[in-house]
Amino acid sequence: MQALKEGQAVPDVTFIGRKNNQWNHIKSTDLFNDRKVILFALPGAFTPTCSSTHLPRYNALASTFKQEGVDEIICLSVNDGFVMESWGENLGAQNITLLPDGNGEFTKGMGMLVDKAELGFGQRSWRYSMLVNNGIIEKMFIEPDEPGDPFKVSDADTMLNYINPEAKQPAQVSLFSKPGCPHCQRAKETLKQHNIDYEEIVLGQSGISYNSLSAITGQGTTPQVYVNGEHIGSADQLQEWLDKAEK
Repeated sequence: MQALKEGQAVPDVTFIGRKNNQWNHIKSTDLFNDRKVILFALPGAFTPTCSSTHLPRYNALASTFKQEGVDEIICLSVNDGFVMESWGENLGAQNITLLPDGNGEFTKGMGMLVDKAELGFGQRSWRYSMLVNNGIIEKMFIEPDEPGDPFKVSDADTMLNYINPEAKQPAQVSLFSKPGCPHCQRAKETLKQHNIDYEEIVLGQSGISYNSLSAITGQGTTPQVYVNGEHIGSADQLQEWLDKAEK
């Protein structure tokens, strides 16, 4: 790969995407000029590493990046607009702009277009991330040229460590809930009131059952809240924990 280097301008192309069930055209100059932007690129929407780790971690750290002066976080893939829009909705990636490079023009201009024909993918993007200041690449983290799909340096934590190693990261909060549970709703509202992002694990979805709840939490009721691996408990216990933390 003959990738662009730090200090060079990003390619000038027009992206064709979908938003609110409408086609929209976005120029790269509108995305990057006079702004500080993180772009991370990956091989494909709905693929395992991209869905489980790469995108979710950038989404989780979005508020921290914003505090560090980043205007927008973009996830790019050589997929069409329908696929990227659906993937974003599926993951609930409300803090990330999902950008379809359906024709691979931007990726080719970056020197990152690779052949994934052996997987039936055709031409796709190599995995990388970059910090772009006013259209100029300030820093790039390109995955090593190894077989498969290496994921070692383009992650959100590596980027944050470059921008500010001392940046305070948000708490990692997970909430076990079930549909129609008023106490679950109260716990979620409490977290929102304190501007705390959380991951919701809903019983009855994706194979999550009461057996899962009991095995992981040791409890048989919802909600069950965890903060940075610490079991906080119910909605009432969450409120008590927050009150204590604020003193």
